[in-house]
Amino acid sequence: MARAPSFCGVILAAGESSRMGRSKALLPWREGTFLSTAIATLSIHTDLVIVVGGRTADEIRPVVYANGGFLAVNPAAERGQFSSLQVGVQEVLNRGRDAAVVTLVDRPPPRSETVGLLLQSFLDKLSQGSWAVVPEYGGRHGHPIVIGREMITTILEAPSTSNAREIEHAHQSQVAYIAVDDPLVAVNIDTPEEYAELINSLGPTVKQ
Repeated sequence: MARAPSFCGVILAAGESSRMGRSKALLPWREGTFLSTAIATLSIHTDLVIVVGGRTADEIRPVVYANGGFLAVNPAAERGQFSSLQVGVQEVLNRGRDAAVVTLVDRPPPRSETVGLLLQSFLDKLSQGSWAVVPEYGGRHGHPIVIGREMITTILEAPSTSNAREIEHAHQSQVAYIAVDDPLVAVNIDTPEEYAELINSLGPTVKQ
C-alpha cells in the first residue's frame, strides 16, 4: 500500500503590497488578519504551516510566530512569486513532508470545509495519477491548491524564471479541477478599493 502523503501549509507572503499601500498580510479579516486567519485555517488540516516572507519579513514575523507558524525568508523575492513558491516547497521537503496546501496571502482565506474538501479530493485523485488539485468557482480557478511530491519536484526543477501557470499548463493532465461553493477561492485583493468591495460584499456575512 502506498504511504499517505503528509501535508504542510504554505502561504506566500513575500510581496511588498505596493498597490495596497500597506501590508496585505495584515489586513483585518474576521477576528484577525488575512495572514493569521490563513495560518489558523491551514493549521487545522496540515502538520505545520510555513509562511514565505521577503524583504518585509520582519513585519509579519510576530504574526507568524504568535499563530504557531514557521517563517521562511526568500532572499531574492524580487525575482517574483515563483521564487517564493520554490522556497516554500523546498522547506516542505526540508521538514520531512511531501505534500502541500499552497495559498497566497493576498487572497482572503477560504472556509475550513473548503480546504477539507480539496484535501480529500487530492487523496481520491492521487491513485488516478493526479499531482495537484485546484479549486474552481464560477469558472475561475483559485487557491489554495494541493500539490504532491511529483508537482513539488517539478516546481523545484523548473528555472526560477518560470511561473506557476506555465507549470500547470505543462502538466494539465495531472491537475484535477474541483468545483467548490466558496467564492473566496477566486478572490484576489490588490488595491484598497478591492479590499473595501470585499468587506462590503462578503465581510461579516461570510461563513467561517
